Amino acid sequence: MLKVQVDKVHTLTGHNQSVYALQPSSKSNIVFSAAGDGLVAMWDLEQPETGRLIARLSNSIYALHYHPESNLLIVGHNYDGIHLLNWEEQKEVGSLKITGSAIFDIQSFGNHLYIATGDGAVIKVDCRTLTVVGDVQQSQKSARTIAVNPHSGEIAVGYSDHYIRVFSADNLSLLHEWEAHKNSVFTLRYNGAGTRLFSGSRDARLKVWDVPSRYSLRQEVIAHLYAINHLDLSPDGKHFVTCSMDRSVKVWEAEEVRLLKVIDRARHAGHGTSVNKVLWTSFHEQLLSASDDRTISVWNINFENHLL
Repeated sequence: MLKVQVDKVHTLTGHNQSVYALQPSSKSNIVFSAAGDGLVAMWDLEQPETGRLIARLSNSIYALHYHPESNLLIVGHNYDGIHLLNWEEQKEVGSLKITGSAIFDIQSFGNHLYIATGDGAVIKVDCRTLTVVGDVQQSQKSARTIAVNPHSGEIAVGYSDHYIRVFSADNLSLLHEWEAHKNSVFTLRYNGAGTRLFSGSRDARLKVWDVPSRYSLRQEVIAHLYAINHLDLSPDGKHFVTCSMDRSVKVWEAEEVRLLKVIDRARHAGHGTSVNKVLWTSFHEQLLSASDDRTISVWNINFENHLL
């Protein structure tokens, strides 16, 4: 029997509004956050008591992306565009005005960025030249989340019209589309092998899609009481976490999609409001959760096998 031990080890404070974004870096102990206050902060998990401000923007930030190829932090500045930050020198090195809408997600594949916007567009940007090299608009509703499958060269996009659409990362041609949920699709993630796509929705359902069989439905779970805002896989891919508007974080076994642990306020001094983002780091496999309560919680998650 697998026992999961959860311990809250730190609370990161400093944001003045809801925290919407978390990202790793090239260093396992360094992570980033961004919030509705327009602030981008850097945190050292070895010395988590104090964050360091690395950017202050005028509008809220929903999307943040660490780009490994350039070692830059890409900030989605709502109603404006993207800003490229050299986080080590704490300075902006480029910006691109691409939309007057909200930016809900940014992902990358090689040297290209893929940006999901509130007007339903998915925009492809060459990170080296800071130019738009493609865009696609298959819906008038918001594009909310993007997942990249490097094995197949596909990107999956979840929309507020309840659909998931899969595009070629190369030319943004539409490859698959289907009504995946009964409400907005807020989060998508491929497993490490690229054979499964996990989706979470405002309908509180978690679904697993089988990629080789043209994204047929493999499993469905009513995972939370309210909207699933985000999910992330453990570094070894054996587990994943979901977070929700119901104020909880849940730990799952990935292969069978089996619930292992509920992290909430009553049992673990968890968040008192909506949990917006999770990040399962490679720093001692610590888990971060960001909330409307303006804080980021840091959790130790330990798995132990116990014989009955």
